[in-house]
Amino acid sequence: MMFVMAAVMEGPLADLSSWKAEECSIAKALDIVGTRSAVLILREAYYGTRRFDGFASRVGITDAAAAGQLRKLTEAGLLTKRPYQEEGKRTRHEYVLTGMGRDLLPAVLALMQWGDAYLQSGPAPLLLVEEATGAPVRVQVRSETGREIELEELGVRLNEEYAEEVRQRSGTKN
Repeated sequence: MMFVMAAVMEGPLADLSSWKAEECSIAKALDIVGTRSAVLILREAYYGTRRFDGFASRVGITDAAAAGQLRKLTEAGLLTKRPYQEEGKRTRHEYVLTGMGRDLLPAVLALMQWGDAYLQSGPAPLLLVEEATGAPVRVQVRSETGREIELEELGVRLNEEYAEEVRQRSGTKN
C-alpha cells in the first residue's frame, strides 16, 4: 500500500475541490523568476556579478535575453540599477540586489540544494558554508520555535486577514 504524504489542509481548504488557488503567491513569484535565465541571473547577483556583460557571459545567454531579464528583475524590484563610469568612458549601470532580491536567497539556495541531492552524478560542485566557521549551511523548513517541519506536519490554513480584505473588496459581510 502506498502512503500519500501531503501538507495538512485546514478548515475550508481541506476540500480541495471547493476552492481554487487564486492569488497564489507561488504563481506570482514564478511570473517574475520562473525562467532559467532569471534564476541564474539572481545566482550571479548573489555571487557578486553586477555588470551587464558579466551576467550575459556567466549565464550564457544573449545580450538581448540578458537585457530583458535584467529589465524584468529591476522592474519587479529584485535588482536596482546604479550608475557607474570608468575613466574616459560613458556612464553605464550596474545591477545590485535589493532587499526583495536578497530575501529570495533561501529559495534559490533550496533549488541548488535539491539539484545537488538529486541531479548531480557525484559530489556537489559547490559547498554552502558559514564563511566565518566553515560550518555547512542548509535550507530547511522550520517553525518559529526552531523545529524542523516535515511535509505531513505542515498545516496550511486560510489567512483571516486576507479573507477579510477580500470580503471588504467585494463588499460582502462575514
